[in-house]
Amino acid sequence: MKSAVPKVLHAVGGRTMLGHAVAAARELEPEHVAVVVRHEREQVAAATLELDPRALVVDQDEIPGTGRAVQCALDALDAKAHAGRATQLVHDDAVDDTIHDGDSHPLGDGLDGAVVVLAGDIPLLDGATLAQLLAAHHADGNAVTILTTEVADATGYGRIVREEGTGDVLAIVEHKDATPGQREIREINSSVYVFDAAVLRRGLGGLGTDNAQGEVYLTDVVASARAEGGAVRALLSDDPTLVEGVNDRLALATLGAELNRRIVTEWMRAGVTVVDPATTWIDVDVELAPDVTLLPGTQLHGATVVATGATIGPDTTLTDVEVGAGATVVRTHGSLSVIGEKASVGPFAYLRPGTELGRKGKIGTFVETKNAQIGEGSKVPHLSYVGDATIGEHSNIGAASVTVNYDGHAKHRTVIGSHARTGADNMFVAPVTVGDGAYTAAGSVIVKDVPAGSLGVARGQQRNVEGWVARRWPGTPAADAATRAQAPSGEAGQLGAQAQRQLADHNALTGTIPVVPAPDSTTGSTADGSATENEGSTQR
Repeated sequence: MKSAVPKVLHAVGGRTMLGHAVAAARELEPEHVAVVVRHEREQVAAATLELDPRALVVDQDEIPGTGRAVQCALDALDAKAHAGRATQLVHDDAVDDTIHDGDSHPLGDGLDGAVVVLAGDIPLLDGATLAQLLAAHHADGNAVTILTTEVADATGYGRIVREEGTGDVLAIVEHKDATPGQREIREINSSVYVFDAAVLRRGLGGLGTDNAQGEVYLTDVVASARAEGGAVRALLSDDPTLVEGVNDRLALATLGAELNRRIVTEWMRAGVTVVDPATTWIDVDVELAPDVTLLPGTQLHGATVVATGATIGPDTTLTDVEVGAGATVVRTHGSLSVIGEKASVGPFAYLRPGTELGRKGKIGTFVETKNAQIGEGSKVPHLSYVGDATIGEHSNIGAASVTVNYDGHAKHRTVIGSHARTGADNMFVAPVTVGDGAYTAAGSVIVKDVPAGSLGVARGQQRNVEGWVARRWPGTPAADAATRAQAPSGEAGQLGAQAQRQLADHNALTGTIPVVPAPDSTTGSTADGSATENEGSTQR
């Protein structure tokens, strides 16, 4: 994989390949699940226990090969079986006075029954296929049952060599050890088996490394099982993709796309409308109700759940989000959030973890939320940040509002009651509370609680400095526009006395000569048709 991440921890369809293997194994409801680790064992072991705390993590030693891996697992499972039987015998001795000290209580060989073995890099293998394999093993009374498939190009795979007439498996020959004739065989080993535990134990005990790769091959158990007279048979899968392995990023992407195609197809057949399957991605653990609509560019990840009648997309990514019935989510990125029934989100909204939007609520355009509870019918329509906040029911948050939740050391909470109306461009400096039915004025910085039913106003008084543009930026388009608007019949006719004096002082300092339209000699008016303030007088 050319990666710092162990191969089996690369993800396909929202699960690691290891996760797919463990999930498929658990569908069989086995007594034990053992995961053999070696390369990057700390990462793989930790991931295993996170997936399944009941799993037994088994370390493979430095002896390479699949046979050695299974041998280590079987030894660990045998030891666990012995420990369980020993505990039961101690209990029996304590309660049964007919058992005397010195009596023999053999623990047996260890694990018995069927042992299912699968590789950790075949992500499309499912529990249903494993169940069919196990059922065939029991029905035929086999010593070994192998899951196989046929491929057009079998290069690199172990070949299934069958007995003429019966079709039983004679041997599995690895590609490097195969003869030219055997390499023509298209039926391949999938690395998925069911063994009788006793047969597996005896076969593993006689394995060596006399092969091209110097490894202990699990496939050699097939020959030993046949030598004992046991039946070795194969279940041929007509779907090669189910057992296709991943060895590089190309295969990872190819199988990921195929898995997604199958998931999307399954949901469409279950009553979900997917407008563009090619641009829609759905993870394996997502749950969708009938009559959900997914628009192009939608990605649903993790444990996302979407209720009936909801519309998601276009261009929306949701991870571990619960969407209520009839809700709409448009061009939104969300994670670990809850969207209520008939609520609307987006476009261009960002829902961070802890967001809860109530029934018929609204999170609108360019709104970011985090750890925020927004009640039924309440709206945050646009251009706002609501973090660490509680908003009651049927309240409206004005545009460009911010809950100022961080003081540089700790986060604090803003509480806005029900039926409140907050003005545009409000800053709520937490901790602060705005009561039920209260209003806040536009442009306010709210640093104190606003009681229920009150109007909170926190802004400076407006002051207009007349003529400021003309003085500060003379000759600019803004100054010219202001001059024309303020003095239609003369340069400064509409300016106040103070502004006129300041302008005159500025012109004197800079040597600026005001340009004033000349009066019409016949009409006594300026060239633009307006009357002069003092006909016949010179203009300064």
